[in-house]
Amino acid sequence: MQRVVITGQGTINALGHSATETLAGMRQGRSGIGALDFADVERLSIRIGAGVKDFRPEDHFSRQQLALYDRFTQFAVHAAREAIVQSGLNFDGELGAEAGVVLGTAGGGLQTQDENYRSVYQKGQNRVHPFVVPRLMNNAAASHLSMIWGLRGPVYSVATACASSNHAMGQAFQMVRSGVSRVMLTGGAESMLCFGGLKAWEGLRVMSPDACRPFSADRNGMVIGEGAAVFVFEAFEHARARGAEILAEVAGFAMTSDASDIVMPSAEGAARAMQGALADARLTPAMIGYINAHGTGTRANDRTECAAISEVFGADASGLMISSTKAMHGHLIGGTGAVELLAVIMALKDGVIAPTIGYRQPDPECALDVVPNAARQCRIDAALSNAFAFGGLNAVLALKRA
Repeated sequence: MQRVVITGQGTINALGHSATETLAGMRQGRSGIGALDFADVERLSIRIGAGVKDFRPEDHFSRQQLALYDRFTQFAVHAAREAIVQSGLNFDGELGAEAGVVLGTAGGGLQTQDENYRSVYQKGQNRVHPFVVPRLMNNAAASHLSMIWGLRGPVYSVATACASSNHAMGQAFQMVRSGVSRVMLTGGAESMLCFGGLKAWEGLRVMSPDACRPFSADRNGMVIGEGAAVFVFEAFEHARARGAEILAEVAGFAMTSDASDIVMPSAEGAARAMQGALADARLTPAMIGYINAHGTGTRANDRTECAAISEVFGADASGLMISSTKAMHGHLIGGTGAVELLAVIMALKDGVIAPTIGYRQPDPECALDVVPNAARQCRIDAALSNAFAFGGLNAVLALKRA
C-alpha cells in the first residue's frame, strides 16, 4: 500500500479565482455571499448566493472550448490548471497512462439544462445546440480534464449530492494507495446558481434568505455557492523522487450510508464514517486537532453533526476545533467538499484554522469549539473533512501534516 500525498491545489469560488485568493479570504473571515443577478431572479424568494465574481470565460477559453464547456466544466478546468502548475507534473509519456481523474458533481451541466429548457418551453424554439448533451452530462468536466492533459487512466464522475467531492477524492486516494494509478486529479465542480437550480432548492425550504450561520442558535438555512477545487493526489515515493512540494498527506477515508431517510441526517451514520476514516488512517480521536465540518447552517444538519462528533470523540471533543467554511464560500453541493479541503490543508500546512463566520448565539445542541468569527493560529498534526449528503450518504477524509 502506497502513501498518498497532495502536491497541487487549485480553485475558483466566491472567495477568489485561485487557492491563494481563497485562503486569504478564509484567513480574513470574508463572506462571498451576496445578491444574485441572472434571468428571472425576481421570481425567486431566495435571491442571495455565493457566486463567482468577475469571471470572463472568453479570457480563459477558446470559442471552440466554450461551445463544449458548461460553466461547471469551465470552473473545473480553471482549477485544474492551477493545481497542475503547482504540482510541476508533466503527463507526457507513460505517466499519462498511469494518471486519471475522479470529480464530484451533483448537478453537472445544470446551466446548460436551464438555458435550453428556457429556449424550448418559454421561447418555443424547436431546435437546440448539437452540443447540449456533451455539455450537460455529469462526466463532461472529468472527460475534458483527461483530454486536455492526456490522462488515460481511470476517468469518471461521482454524483452523491453534497458528498460527491469527498466520495470522488476518497476513491482517487484509494486508487493511488492501491497502485492502480500513480497520480489522480480529483475534487469537484458545481454551478447551480440559475433560476431552475435555485427554484428547485426553494421547494425544500432549507434556504436562508439573508446569511449562512452554521452552529449559531439563530441559523435559518443554507446558501448555495458555485465553483470548483481540484487537487493532485500522488504516490508519496513518486512525489519524493521528483522533489515535489508536499502540501499534506491523505491518510484515510471512509463512507457509510444511513439507510434511513432521504433528507434527514443520522448521527449514527455520520459517526460511523468518522470512526472508519480514523481507523483507516490509524489515527486515534486524540490525534485530531481540527474538523472541517459539513456545517450547512440548517438546524437538523448542525445539531446531528455535533452529536456525531461528540459520540466519536467523547472527552476529546472539548479540545477539538471545528469550523464550517460554508458561511464564506456557500454550499457548492457536489463541489463543496473540494473547496473545504483547501481549509484542511491550510490548517495542516500553515497552522491557520478557518473560522465559522456569522456565529452570533451559542446553541446548547452545538456546544463545541466552532472557531467563531475569527481565524485561529494553531499547529495541528491531523484533521478530518466531513461531508454528509441527502440520501443519507456520508464520506469522511482523514489528512495528516506533511
